[in-house]
Amino acid sequence: MSRIIENLKDKLLDEACKQIDTIGYSAMTMQSISKACGVAVGTVYNYYSSKDEILAAYLAKKWNKCIDAIYIVSRYSQTYDAVIRCIYDQLKIFEADHQFLFADDDARNVMDAVLYRFQGLICRQLAQPLRKFSGSEIEAEIIAEALLIWIRTGKSFDDIYNNIVKLIEFK
Repeated sequence: MSRIIENLKDKLLDEACKQIDTIGYSAMTMQSISKACGVAVGTVYNYYSSKDEILAAYLAKKWNKCIDAIYIVSRYSQTYDAVIRCIYDQLKIFEADHQFLFADDDARNVMDAVLYRFQGLICRQLAQPLRKFSGSEIEAEIIAEALLIWIRTGKSFDDIYNNIVKLIEFK
């Protein structure tokens, strides 16, 4: 007789997140997730078709926490620079918290594919709090895109902010 496990997909993802955070993406397997959750490995595949799909779900879960923090802080921010600072800080925290994944070749390849696939959505999410200060939706998205690129290349907040100010003044 089979048993019903409430919220199994969430439990599988929670276990995968725990394993990714503790032993790393390369060491995590579908088998290790199934064993920890007390289900057959085929059950894991019923919810996640691959290890890569699990990493994508992991990143989405972590990203949603990041974007929620940005939205909460930016909701009460009264200035453009405060919102940009909030976005910068949260992206730097996200990057630092997941540095171990960037060091793992397999994980980095999956992350690059996920980021490429969802770049437009990510930019729109980051642009949302910028819209109340920018002249247009496209301006907010360009600034969001620039923030993503400049942070990944290691630019300081001051450099980023000064360049954004130049972009805004250029229009």
